[in-house]
Amino acid sequence: MTRSALLSFFFGNPTISALLASVVAALGWGLHQRLAGASAERARQATKEAAARDIADQVDNDIGALSANTARKELKSWARD
Repeated sequence: MTRSALLSFFFGNPTISALLASVVAALGWGLHQRLAGASAERARQATKEAAARDIADQVDNDIGALSANTARKELKSWARD
């Protein structure tokens, strides 16, 4: 059998063509799901990082609002002697 006859057989047969199309579709769907999962994970991490940044900013603001003497007094309680 020649190559063209073999290709003609495979692509001319509706069952084999449908099977090949379903395999390609399954691979495409799997890739799509993988990319969607990665995107969701990045969004979840970005949300957590934003929340942590808000807390850090709030702590910085609270420390900045203290007077120098009060801040020194508070820091002494945390320092080792």
